[in-house]
Amino acid sequence: MPLVDLPLDQLHRYEGRNPRPADMEEFWDKALAEMHAVDPQIELVPYPLKSHFAECFHLYFTGVGGARIHAKYLRPKHSPEPHPAVVEFHGYSGNSGDWAGKLAYVSQGYSFASLDCRGQGGLSEDVGNVKGNTHNGHIIRGLDDSPEKLYYRSVYLDCAQLAGIVMAMPEVDENRVGATGGSQGGALTLACAALEPKIKKAAPVYPFLCDYKRVWEMDLAKDAYNELKTFFRHFDPLHEREEEIFTRLGYIDNQHLAHRIRAEVLMPVGLMDAICPPSSQFAAYNKITSPKSLLIYPDFGHEGLPGANDRIFDFLSDL
Repeated sequence: MPLVDLPLDQLHRYEGRNPRPADMEEFWDKALAEMHAVDPQIELVPYPLKSHFAECFHLYFTGVGGARIHAKYLRPKHSPEPHPAVVEFHGYSGNSGDWAGKLAYVSQGYSFASLDCRGQGGLSEDVGNVKGNTHNGHIIRGLDDSPEKLYYRSVYLDCAQLAGIVMAMPEVDENRVGATGGSQGGALTLACAALEPKIKKAAPVYPFLCDYKRVWEMDLAKDAYNELKTFFRHFDPLHEREEEIFTRLGYIDNQHLAHRIRAEVLMPVGLMDAICPPSSQFAAYNKITSPKSLLIYPDFGHEGLPGANDRIFDFLSDL
């Protein structure tokens, strides 16, 4: 078969290239403590979707740094006892999408929450002031400041916080909550399951934000990862800080969070993916120690994967 990356047998053994910060665990433990100390000031604003079985709400909460974060929240109109829920995360630069597209899970008797990532295409605020370049891209935002100012630190915490808010809803069974999303949403699914260990099932689809150094070495620092190359070109053209920069990116590299995941994981991967190369995804997958399985699409890249959504629906319908 044609290859854009390592052969499949090597992918199953691949352990990643991006360096791991020495204080990775302490960094995220401190971040979670900061998140838990925030008063979320939750607000539910009804949205009048003409559904016979779903109630719809704009859900607002305060995240780390004081940003007001938005998600769409839907729940069944009639549910006699605590029921499962799913949290969903969108692709890079996108938003939480249309209300109607989320009704399938509500028809199953589930609540459903879909996050808007701060500062992207939805309604969530990005209030972070950082030193250094903010010209193009979120991966590099805060890279010349302290690691606590990295943009994705805040977004990963928003994901975990949203999951905790959903788990605390009186209509939701906190032990039956799943997470899913594709590309950036796949990365955020991994981060959410890593930082909120009560997530029961996670379905990340070709996750972004994994093994940055591998992506750069493959000359795939383009498209979604283009900002890696532009950062070096503008701010470190001789790569004198290469190890420092990739180590700092390690704080937001999902391969270094994956060991925290306790959820059962189902991960679709396209082996022809030239946007988020398979090896970068396997770097995270291979570090997951909880029950896990892959859906491997040999002839597909970063695109719609036939049948994957149906398999994910069935997977999450057994919460």
